[in-house]
Amino acid sequence: MKGFAMLGIGKTGWIEKPEPKCGPLDAIVKPIAVSPCTSDVHTVWEGAIGERSDMILGHEAVGEVVEVGSLVKDFKPGDRVIIPAITPDWGALASQGGYSMHSNGMLAGWKFSNFKDGVFSELFHVNEADANMALLPDDIDAAAAVMLSDMVPTGFHGVELADVQFGDDVCVIGIGPVGLMAVAGAALKGASNLYAVGSRKICTEVAREYGATDIINYREGSIVEQIMEKTHGKGVDRVIIAGGNVDTFIEAVTMLKPGGKIGNVNYLGSGDYVKIPRAEWGCGMGHKIIAGGLMPGGRLRMEKLASLIQTGRLDTSKMLTHKFNGFEHMEESLLLMKDKPRDLIKPVVMI
Repeated sequence: MKGFAMLGIGKTGWIEKPEPKCGPLDAIVKPIAVSPCTSDVHTVWEGAIGERSDMILGHEAVGEVVEVGSLVKDFKPGDRVIIPAITPDWGALASQGGYSMHSNGMLAGWKFSNFKDGVFSELFHVNEADANMALLPDDIDAAAAVMLSDMVPTGFHGVELADVQFGDDVCVIGIGPVGLMAVAGAALKGASNLYAVGSRKICTEVAREYGATDIINYREGSIVEQIMEKTHGKGVDRVIIAGGNVDTFIEAVTMLKPGGKIGNVNYLGSGDYVKIPRAEWGCGMGHKIIAGGLMPGGRLRMEKLASLIQTGRLDTSKMLTHKFNGFEHMEESLLLMKDKPRDLIKPVVMI
């Protein structure tokens, strides 16, 4: 079969591989719609998870089931399904402990384009199909549904990690697609003043549509100073980090009130250490909590998030700025995520 792969650090291309084999609990799926992610960029061009050779990329897809294993009960060939980016081993002790995304090792629930071939191929393998796939409802567009694989659950997990409460003042740092979903999630959770940090016009416009009350443009000065001015020197109750780098934590900690929480869902692709400012962190005693986490995966999560689209609570189509038809556009769409032109939020490839 044909797939678009990481050939090595800094190198991508098309390769041929044998078709994946289906285990008794598993499924083989052909993609209907896929989308590249900034994580793919970190993996290929920064070598964030180390050397990978001839590994098919991609972890965001909806598809059609081609084959199921003998023990799969709830899916059959021909079903259209949503596949989360994180497909845990649900029998692992970490899963039983509530951290399925770390089943059998830290971040090991992230399999696609990490430990095994991803979804940018003619066929791909899904482990534990009954637990890791969800039926795609007929009334949800496949392109919009791809955002349920990663962008929505990752952005929403930032909201969960920051523990946003009704009436909280919240700052979302970075309003690419994950940050935009953090804005949408924080609004759904009851944030009052909702500050979105970004500069690209298309992203700031969509952030306001998702519920941002204020835009903080980092090109116009220190984001900390802008937040402090808007909050009359008090800072915010919660910060969600969905962009930036290891230095971004300095700003997040500084703008956070004592007793506040930071939820990080940004994939830190480079840098040896995360930087936490000593004094602004209360010399280690400021009760400024930092939580970073990989999104939860699994079927139930996908079904619940899909219901938000069905009921009109969430419209992911606002993020789909570039739409391609045909498998041959995979490289073009990935390079868009690498180069990030100012009119881009998220590309999708229909197959």
